[in-house]
Amino acid sequence: MSWTDQRARETLHRIFDASVESAGPQRAVLENLPDKPKGRCIVVGAGKASAAMAAALDSAWPDVDVSGVVVTRYGHAVPAGRIRIIEASHPVPDAMSETAAADVLQAVRGLTPDDLVVALVSGGGSALLVAPAGGMSLADKQNVNRALLASGATITEMNAVRKHLSSIKGGRLGLAARPAKVVTLVISDVPGDDPASIASGPTIADESTIGEVRGIISRYKIVLPDTARAVLDSGDETPKPTDLTSDVRIIAAPSLALDSAAKAAAIAGLRPLVLGDAIEGEARELGTVMAGIALSAKIKGLPLRGPAVLLSDGEGTVSIGCEPAGRGGRNTEFLLGLAVALKGHAGIWAIAGDTDGIDGTEDAAGAIVTPDTLERGRKKGLDARAYLASHDSYSFFDAIGDLVKTGPTLTNVNDIRAILIV
Repeated sequence: MSWTDQRARETLHRIFDASVESAGPQRAVLENLPDKPKGRCIVVGAGKASAAMAAALDSAWPDVDVSGVVVTRYGHAVPAGRIRIIEASHPVPDAMSETAAADVLQAVRGLTPDDLVVALVSGGGSALLVAPAGGMSLADKQNVNRALLASGATITEMNAVRKHLSSIKGGRLGLAARPAKVVTLVISDVPGDDPASIASGPTIADESTIGEVRGIISRYKIVLPDTARAVLDSGDETPKPTDLTSDVRIIAAPSLALDSAAKAAAIAGLRPLVLGDAIEGEARELGTVMAGIALSAKIKGLPLRGPAVLLSDGEGTVSIGCEPAGRGGRNTEFLLGLAVALKGHAGIWAIAGDTDGIDGTEDAAGAIVTPDTLERGRKKGLDARAYLASHDSYSFFDAIGDLVKTGPTLTNVNDIRAILIV
């Protein structure tokens, strides 16, 4: 059977969908529950998957005294029985993010050694759970978040800054829950699956330091409010591994999603090659690099011959700077960079999307690139390079009808990229 455009598109969608389905919170939570407590079970959490995770736990333990509160992104809530769900803003926090943090901290106060705290953590929790440190206001935290998002810093670097400007992140929630046992169930969306980086590790000891945070701020020329600088100048460090220990379980991760994507590719008759689950960098430059690998495979059969698919996971960055920017996220920017570098070469298609269903702040998970992407854009009067330069990748793919819209998936294991070569 020949590889038509329709067949290539359908195959890429199946590969992407398989990776998302593998990270479903229901099964992941049920397979990783701790022993039931003698006392109460207090459920707290934050992230795009937290409500779905909470619903799974509540239904699994009808005979346990369960209560608690978790916060998720607007549009990601589902009923969770005895566990209260709060919705808040992402990626820039709002007043509900601050309310959620206060309620979560209150939920873990006054516990005993017989009680169990189950923390449900997934990507997006940093913005959803906000407790400004020192004299900082919510507006200060919002300004810091905006500056971080525009800086080009990696997710790990951004979270190091967030932890040191928070009264709940970087292990501080874990300290507040003492003397209860704390078990943290994590759906990872960060390169390397470091649980201390996911949602800024509210229950997990933090190894980053104020000195490192100052280095990040200097390196990316991040302008902080005076109140934030005062917090750093106070020298109040986050809890370190000698201060805090907890039971942490990674229940879904990018590597597992890539395994599922590879299996779906093999079923479709493709040779899968997993390039890695922690690939980071400037999104448009990643597109250029991936285009080079795809062209090598197409023309020379290296690193493998088609029909094949190159799979990767990770999180690119988009450095906007001070210039006006259009619409788009790291996946559509990656894809537009890829398309420009491929120059319409025959036999190469690609899909990239955020597994939570939302690329940046847009309503699309990502998009698809085809051999005629640039040509179809030109017929509509669109200059792909100009759209890439103005960070307006969403508008480009929207105009040619190639956005991928899944709606909220209620999970999040970072970005899946698949490049099909035939």
